[in-house]
Amino acid sequence: MFDELDTQSVKTRETALFASFSDRLEQILPHCPGWAKHLEGYLSNAIVDRKSLQALPVLRKSVLMQSQQEHPPFGGFVNESSLDGCRVFMSPGPVWEPQLSGSDPWQAARSLAAAGIKRGQRVHNAFSYHLTPGGFILDEGARALGCIVFPAGAGGTDSQVQSIQHLQSEVYVGTPDYLQVLLDHAVEQGTPISSIKRAMVSGGALFPAMRVKYEEQGIHVQQSYATADFGVIAYETATNNVVHPGMVVNEGLIVEILVPGTDKPVNPGDVGEIVVTRLNKGYPLIRFGTGDLSAEILEPSPCGRTQMRLAGWMGRADQRVKVRGMFVDPVQLQVLPKEVYEVDGWRLVVYRDSDKDVMELLVTLKSDAVSPAAERATIESRLVAALKGATNLSGTVKIVDSLPNDGIIVEDKRDYEAN
Repeated sequence: MFDELDTQSVKTRETALFASFSDRLEQILPHCPGWAKHLEGYLSNAIVDRKSLQALPVLRKSVLMQSQQEHPPFGGFVNESSLDGCRVFMSPGPVWEPQLSGSDPWQAARSLAAAGIKRGQRVHNAFSYHLTPGGFILDEGARALGCIVFPAGAGGTDSQVQSIQHLQSEVYVGTPDYLQVLLDHAVEQGTPISSIKRAMVSGGALFPAMRVKYEEQGIHVQQSYATADFGVIAYETATNNVVHPGMVVNEGLIVEILVPGTDKPVNPGDVGEIVVTRLNKGYPLIRFGTGDLSAEILEPSPCGRTQMRLAGWMGRADQRVKVRGMFVDPVQLQVLPKEVYEVDGWRLVVYRDSDKDVMELLVTLKSDAVSPAAERATIESRLVAALKGATNLSGTVKIVDSLPNDGIIVEDKRDYEAN
């Protein structure tokens, strides 16, 4: 266990989560006008438990993004006087998030410890340190745990393999599929990686076949569910390296499972949207809709931890998807007809190919657009660049005659059960 909080009684934890909730919230509102406006008229009764919390409205990411555009940089949802000495990040959308003060502000150390990672071990951090907080989330957590961190970041596979070989890193943190890229590249270079024994992955699905393949290569892998807004929300646990189903919720977070698009809870055990509350005085998030789907596992964890359990990430309540550790939002694709005027309709399809996430942009052209093959190829080339500019991810483009009239802009064709 990480500390005594892991095994405290459910009643004790719930009491701590809601202790002086209304008083703390009242102290926050004068410094966060966005929250004051969002909660206006909803605070007539004290918030003392989960049932009374349900009286407050859910804050959707689309509303936060709009508020940030109208009142930059944070839309009034952050106490900006608390940010001295902290970092600010821009995640896809865009959504602007501040780093909280203190050690391990995203609470990653607890999840790393649950994966068997220990003080003094060398950690190869392949999460991106660019724009988004991904790299910093695990960096801060690993250093708080007492690990030695190499901030590899994303890309530069040759250099990453060299650094692992030189430092003899024992732990990998990064997206699930990139670890295999590093292992395969090292074999191709004639210098197989043998030092890495454990991995904490996030930012994408850890498919069952991937976990088995890593275990066959001598690497024990566990995953965490994290977002740029909260950091680590939930994480896997294990006993004697046998990973238990689902994930336990991190300490200090109030997690609800709601009917997607509503403020109402699902029936116990049903799938719904993950909504999280964190009453931090600098960056409070009250009933914040993540857009991710999961379900509560009602049985206690075999590992002995007493936190609420989630069934893991089960898809998106909206069409926002995560590709190679980065979110892609339908809003980002609205730039396409501005960049390439011939475009009439579009649909981004995400699927798996050889254990990698692949994006293919399907587009239809306006009736008066050019048709010769050479000119269509030029349009496709311009769209490839526009797609990369809009999402910061590479993908292919295919011009089609028609698209289904079903309202889908981003289609996720990855099979989360079979692979």
